[in-house]
Amino acid sequence: MPLAPPEDIGELLNLISMAYTYRVNQCGPVANGVFWKDKDGQELRYELLLQAIEEQDLNGPITVNDLGCGYGALFDLMADQPMMQGGHYYGYDISPKMISEAQAHHADPRATFIESPVATMTADYSFVSGTYNMNFGARRDIWNDYVQTSLKRLWDKTTKVMAFNMLDASSEQRMLDLFYADKKMYLEFALTLSPEVEIVDDYPLDDFTIYVKRI
Repeated sequence: MPLAPPEDIGELLNLISMAYTYRVNQCGPVANGVFWKDKDGQELRYELLLQAIEEQDLNGPITVNDLGCGYGALFDLMADQPMMQGGHYYGYDISPKMISEAQAHHADPRATFIESPVATMTADYSFVSGTYNMNFGARRDIWNDYVQTSLKRLWDKTTKVMAFNMLDASSEQRMLDLFYADKKMYLEFALTLSPEVEIVDDYPLDDFTIYVKRI
C-alpha cells in the first residue's frame, strides 16, 4: 500500500475495492471476508438498520437499496421475512469480486447485484452498513465530503427511510486505516436532509446508527 493515500476519491475507492477483493479471496463470503470481526456484530448492525422499516411495511412488499452490499449478507437476513414477499433488493458494491460472489450465492430473482459506487434504482428503504469505515487514512475533510455526498445521492434514491452506521470517533479503541466519524456532525448533517432523524448508539459496538425519514 502507498505511504500516503491518494486524495483523489476515484483512486481511493479503487484502493478500497482492491482491499475488499483481496479479503474475500482470502476468507470467502463470510463476515471476516468484509472485515467484520464476527458474524454476531455484522448481524446486530443489520438488525438495527432493519428497525428503520415502518410497522405498516413489515408485511411488505418493500424495495431496498443496500449500498456496500458485499456478498449479500443483508439479503440473506431479509429473504424469508414477510416484508420481502413480492419485494426487491438491490445490492451495490465497488468490488467486482464481491458482486460476483453475491451473484454466485443468490439465484433468488428478488435480488439484483450491481457493481456501482452509487444506487441506481429508487427504493423504499436504503441501508448502509460499514461502507464508509475504511479510508486508508485519507484526510478527514476529503472523506467527510465524500461520505456526505454519497449519502445525499442515496437519499435522493430513497422514498421512505435511509439508515446508515458509522464508527464512532469517541471510541476508546481505534484501528489504523479506518474512519471514525464525529457523531454530532453526522446528526447535524442528517437534519439537513430531513427533520425526522433518530440516532441510536446504546449498543455494544464502536459505532452509531442514524435513521433519516421522509415526512
